[in-house]
Amino acid sequence: MDIEIISLNVGKPKQVQYQNKEVSTGIFKSPATKALYLSFLNFEGDGQADLVHHGGKEKAVCVYPYEHYPFWETELQRELAIGAFGENLTIRGLVETDVCIGDTFQLGEAIVQVSQPRQPCYKLSVRYGVPEMLVKVQETGYTGFYFRVLKEGLVSHTDVLIRLSCHPKAITVSYANRIMHQEKENIDGMKKLLEVEELSSNWRATFTKRLSGIEIDTRERLTGNQS
Repeated sequence: MDIEIISLNVGKPKQVQYQNKEVSTGIFKSPATKALYLSFLNFEGDGQADLVHHGGKEKAVCVYPYEHYPFWETELQRELAIGAFGENLTIRGLVETDVCIGDTFQLGEAIVQVSQPRQPCYKLSVRYGVPEMLVKVQETGYTGFYFRVLKEGLVSHTDVLIRLSCHPKAITVSYANRIMHQEKENIDGMKKLLEVEELSSNWRATFTKRLSGIEIDTRERLTGNQS
């Protein structure tokens, strides 16, 4: 079944005030009305401020399911514009429980592959002023996910997303989220995820470290503070 692209969103980083300091964020994106070229790194006209936690070859395209919008509108008690989560693709017909790490899709002329769930960072708090939102994103599993680009090409908001292949290991984005955020001591789960070669290198590094007894410090991602 084809997956609907509700919107294709891009935007360059901008400076905003947050907790008495200026931060640069690419979370504010606007719908594109013309076809855009998708390279191995990102869509033309798009940019990320924090290249440690966003962007790069394994996180070239951020995807968010429109199905979660009503939940967040209730949580935040406000109407949300498309692109509310800084996603490049707002889609309908594919949520975290339906898609697996390593699945491949036709996206316009491009071919893309699921690399990891999205990990929420404090820029969502910058945008909405709700610090607890990040933990809520992790708890609900309504994270969205990232594509790496296997073949570059033009993409339009009028295209559909077509699944080309399902990964044989069938490890869902939802399952990966659970092991990362809730079941941090699930050794079998981590080993299962590490068996998926297509899992992004930074998630692979986190699980490898956990298995050797090292826990990653997430404070900077969640708060913007390094200590």
